[in-house]
Amino acid sequence: MAKCPCKKCGFKTPQSRSVMYDHLRATPFPVGYTDWCYHGEVAIGENSNGSSSNPTNAVHDITNGEDPIQNMLNDAFGVDRNHANEVPIASNVDIEIDEDVTPDATQEGNEAKEFYELAKEGEQPLYEGCKKYSKLAFLVKLYHIKCLCGMSDKSMTMILELLQDAFEHAKIPSSFYEAKKTITKLGLNYVKIPACPKDCMLYWGNKEDEERETCKVCHTSRWKSSIKSKERETGNADNSLKKIPAKVLRYFPLKPRLQRLFLSSKTSEDMRWHALSNNNDEMMRHPRDSEAWKRFDSTHPWFASDARNVRLALATDGFNPFGIMSSNYSVWPVILIPYNTPPWVCMKQTSFIMSMIIPGKNAPGNNIDVYLQPLMKELQDLWTTGVDAYDSFKHEMFKLHAALMWTISDFPGLGNLSGWNTYTGYACPTCNKDFKPCRLKNGKKWCFMGHRRFLDRRHRFRLNRIRFNGEQELRDPSRMLSGSEILEQICDINVTFGRSVEKKKIRKRSQLEDGPKWNKKSIFFELPYWKDNCLRHNLDMMHIEKNVCENIIFTLLNDSGKSKDNLNARKDLKLMEIRPDLWPNESGKYALAVYAMTNRGRKDFLATLKNINVPDGYSSNISRCIDLDNGKLNGMLKSHDCHVLMEQLLPLAMRTSLPDKVSAVLIELCSFFRQLCGKVLKVEDLDMLQNKIVLTLCHMEMLFPPSFFTVMVHLVVHLVEEAKLGGPVHYRWMYPIERYLGHLKSYVRNKARPEGSIAEGYLLEEILTFCSRYLDDIETRWNRCGRVDDEPNDEQPQSRMSELFPLIGKPVGGSSYFTLTRREKLQAHRHVLTNCPVVDYYIQ
Repeated sequence: MAKCPCKKCGFKTPQSRSVMYDHLRATPFPVGYTDWCYHGEVAIGENSNGSSSNPTNAVHDITNGEDPIQNMLNDAFGVDRNHANEVPIASNVDIEIDEDVTPDATQEGNEAKEFYELAKEGEQPLYEGCKKYSKLAFLVKLYHIKCLCGMSDKSMTMILELLQDAFEHAKIPSSFYEAKKTITKLGLNYVKIPACPKDCMLYWGNKEDEERETCKVCHTSRWKSSIKSKERETGNADNSLKKIPAKVLRYFPLKPRLQRLFLSSKTSEDMRWHALSNNNDEMMRHPRDSEAWKRFDSTHPWFASDARNVRLALATDGFNPFGIMSSNYSVWPVILIPYNTPPWVCMKQTSFIMSMIIPGKNAPGNNIDVYLQPLMKELQDLWTTGVDAYDSFKHEMFKLHAALMWTISDFPGLGNLSGWNTYTGYACPTCNKDFKPCRLKNGKKWCFMGHRRFLDRRHRFRLNRIRFNGEQELRDPSRMLSGSEILEQICDINVTFGRSVEKKKIRKRSQLEDGPKWNKKSIFFELPYWKDNCLRHNLDMMHIEKNVCENIIFTLLNDSGKSKDNLNARKDLKLMEIRPDLWPNESGKYALAVYAMTNRGRKDFLATLKNINVPDGYSSNISRCIDLDNGKLNGMLKSHDCHVLMEQLLPLAMRTSLPDKVSAVLIELCSFFRQLCGKVLKVEDLDMLQNKIVLTLCHMEMLFPPSFFTVMVHLVVHLVEEAKLGGPVHYRWMYPIERYLGHLKSYVRNKARPEGSIAEGYLLEEILTFCSRYLDDIETRWNRCGRVDDEPNDEQPQSRMSELFPLIGKPVGGSSYFTLTRREKLQAHRHVLTNCPVVDYYIQ
């Protein structure tokens, strides 16, 4: 028996000759292991009794697990440091080995080489006699400061050059490039996949497609057309010049990133939280409490039997990486969110997994399925065969599987992912074909009314014609279709992906068609379990709430450009022969509606919004958008501003500015959004909430014109049903995704290569996020103080004054002085007497 030098055993586990031979055929012999110090060889400068004559250069055990940096290396490369003698990792996996060296074996050899190089730097002191920092520890912490503070690459290079000049004997890299080569060994790579410039195909999947020079659909060249490439084609240039792909998809493999979640001792325990934490109060706090999760477990019990199997959500949206410099460029990152983790970790940016970066300049649209092919292939493998992973919490090997629960996107993105056409009169994906489209003749917009069908069959509103659209409502409520029913609708659809002039013209004509239309069969149906999921594509609460808020505010203020109540809307009322009191006269003038604010009411409404003060970080400064002189709301409201307005400020501001019958209905709508956005939901309360929102929408149909009811207003009626299936909305809305896209935008330093800048920036942050879990003596994402520090200061000296007025938080901004009036002094005196326990002794 001798200590096995393979990467998994890590010179810890004694093995026989035959077992060691098998291990070394699977994982090649460590390249950096030249002095056999673990097998009895005496190192240079070491005495025969084992004592070293140079303790600063002595070789230590690379798997001792005592140093945090060594713990980080062990978790990054899968070395079992606690029970290596009891559980030999490599021996638990059956590996078939060919006679020739396989690519996987070569990859394992490269990983082993990188591990021993990093381990050597982790043992090497920063300078002779330094006991606190090794070369690797110093470099990791310095690089962490660079990423956390947003330092540029050039500033990092200048700092390294200064440190190297000041400390000649310290082992400091000479440039940022050298430091980056060391740090990237701790991370995971990504793959560049060439794509057709017109989004027709990927040069990926098989040998024939990988070797193609032109697209097999549109026959466009795979390479960029430049002066040098044209010279090369005519024979006037050097043919050895490297060809540049016209479009490149950057794909981040999912399997190694899921494996690392269990390799790391800091995250492996959280990945089984959803099964270990029981919920017995029938409240929904997490997607694991939802109906979709429970039904998935009952449908696939083998998947639910192991709590370590990962459930994912896919989120995507486009953003402009150039800001105001260019308005016609769109990059689409695809992000995966693991739902196994607890609520305080799940939706954090540090938990997001980048899957791919779809390049611009044009948005992929329905062609997004072309770019999702590598991810779907990997998800199919993770479902059927799984991947071998090591659980550092239980110290055992297991088969890791993963499943995609649903997608998260805005409404146009939902159409791109699902294939449903969201631009026609059948735009609602939940109602599907069971909808009666109505196109306003004068307004030229689709109208989505008819919410009376969701009322009880005996409700009196169903027979009321005058106050609604002039017809009785006898239809049953629409229902959400299952995946099998949707497959029957799209089974005969065959689409050739790609962008062309003809397709753009067809799309413009199709927007005027009345019939329902699927644009494609979604690629997600290639997943074996997708048709069984009861919730596949989420309606985004963030954008729905924003659009409803804007409709309400600008209609109440009677804004000439954005109000839904205008001359065309009044003409449509006349054509529908409803509400004659709102019809325009022959000259085009019409009376002011009951929901429109008067000049006095508008002034009071805007003054209330302008004078409201909110806590720091609660929302943006909404008062900057208020123009009291002209009685307008200028500027573009952000989504979160609309969220705060709808749920907190509007009910307060419009109580005295509108008639009671209008304000009561709108306050009920605001209350609906506030209750639905709660962090804890109860199924019984959701049933009552559904009845209330249907009645509220019916009252709104009696007040507002048909042009007010866009598809976003109609989607409100389906939000409660999705909350029953998917759980709390803050796990399924776009707020964290939009913030993360803004963070990715900050990575773009090279404007000529925005996708490459984002990919490299994400890789480095992924590395530093992993490393920062092991750093305790430096400020990291995990231990830094919040933006607002309002905790009591326990270190302040105790005195009578500090007991009366304890110091909470820290001062912000400059100080100001003012004189109290006699009434304010009396109020302060009474407050001290009634609230400070220090004066109780004197009162008695």
